[in-house]
Amino acid sequence: MTSQAAQGPETVAASRRSKLTPEREQEFFDAVLDRIRACGYDAVTMEGIAASTRCSKSTLYRQWKTKPQFVAAALRSHRRVRFAGIDTGSLAEDLRQAARAAGEWSAQDTVLLQALGHAVTQDPELRRALREALVDPEIAALKEILRRGVERGEVAAGHPALEYVPAQMFGVLRIRPVLEGEHADPEYLVRFVEAAVLPALGLTRGPRPPSTG
Repeated sequence: MTSQAAQGPETVAASRRSKLTPEREQEFFDAVLDRIRACGYDAVTMEGIAASTRCSKSTLYRQWKTKPQFVAAALRSHRRVRFAGIDTGSLAEDLRQAARAAGEWSAQDTVLLQALGHAVTQDPELRRALREALVDPEIAALKEILRRGVERGEVAAGHPALEYVPAQMFGVLRIRPVLEGEHADPEYLVRFVEAAVLPALGLTRGPRPPSTG
């Protein structure tokens, strides 16, 4: 019979983690992110999450050791690529659809980013998890949309505005709540794309998707 010592620490840790079902683990993740949005990162404790999810705090500590590790795992569990599947055959319309998609989740994600605030600058793992969950996948998908536009000849490969499109799109998501006290909803973001992003790319009128008739 193989002992825990013979199995090694990674095997033992995996065995301990397997005691939680994926559904129960996701319940913990949802609870901590909801709590961060509502109260801010500093106000959230492992003990508080344990109480709200009716588990022992030792369960959380056994699984994730520290609050930053727990929150990082929760962020990674919510990794989504909202721009995935956008491919209308038109760069302008792809960007409009990306704007609509971004507007649908901007409020929730912006609140989370603001709530994490200073903690992200202090903890490298937390910062890395935040980028992996909420930033890098969307930027990669947006760059893919732009690449296809270049391949179709809608914009020149060396156009100087191409590299700034992600900063334009994500910047307005983050700054509108600060400047105007409102989140960038789908309607606002589409107007922004029409007024700022498309003209910067030389697509002022933005062609619609080609007819399939």
